Amino acid sequence: MIGQILSTMLPVFLIAGCGALYGRYRTPDIQGLNTLNMELFVPMLVFAVLADQQAPLQEYTSLALAATVVVLGSGIVLYPLARVLKLDLKTFLPPMMFNNSGNMGIPVLVFAFGEAALPAAIVLFIVEMLLHFTVGLYMLDPHTSILKRLRLPVVFASIAGLTINVGGVPMPDWLLETLNMLGGVCIPLMLFTLGVRMLDVDFSDWKLGMLGAIACPLSGLILAWPMIAILDLPGLQVAALWVFAALPPAVLNYMVAEQYQQEPHKVASLVLLSNLGSLVVMPIVLGLVFAAGYV
Repeated sequence: MIGQILSTMLPVFLIAGCGALYGRYRTPDIQGLNTLNMELFVPMLVFAVLADQQAPLQEYTSLALAATVVVLGSGIVLYPLARVLKLDLKTFLPPMMFNNSGNMGIPVLVFAFGEAALPAAIVLFIVEMLLHFTVGLYMLDPHTSILKRLRLPVVFASIAGLTINVGGVPMPDWLLETLNMLGGVCIPLMLFTLGVRMLDVDFSDWKLGMLGAIACPLSGLILAWPMIAILDLPGLQVAALWVFAALPPAVLNYMVAEQYQQEPHKVASLVLLSNLGSLVVMPIVLGLVFAAGYV
């Protein structure tokens, strides 16, 4: 079991470490890399996975429902805590709800459970992303134009991939292979840019960051447990949901907070310290998943 955990987490740590090491001595254009990733490589991977006829997406509807409960339920569960501690709800709750299903979730699931986990990882990523760009932006600004925010390449790729899959439209193998190869760039690039971002950790709000590092995975796991008990999920999807529920906040929370001027320094501490905390949380969760024999 220790070998399985190490074989999963070491590539994650090493690639992120390469990003941190490179960023320590160079100043890479992280915004440009993230834009390239989100506008080209990620949409290609999403489309390729969803359009592949070998991935029957109707088998993932229960997983999508469970992920929705985990994301939205985390805000409900942690609302009383934020009130008691007198935290700004717009600062604290979004990072606790919208997790790092892209930069960390997809690579961890693929490294842990192999290529068979990629469809589940993509479904979880799409659920989190769509909720972030609808509910998440509404939380920060109720007057935000949702239609404008959803004009993203990854949204169009999701719709196109789902349409082809459900419609049973055959895709040429050479095209799927090309899209998979280009889309495969996004996984290590996500981890690399995450490592560079780690250099920006601000310890001035370390107490809030530590609270987030505990509250984010704990609330997700608390909500995942009843969903797994209620829904009849296959073993691999159960394992994927446990990992998804334990993920730290997405780096995108910081970018959105900066755009809306919603205490970006505090959000940065929540995001980055929680991602550092995942160095402890994720091996524990993976250990429990492997020990339970879900896969």
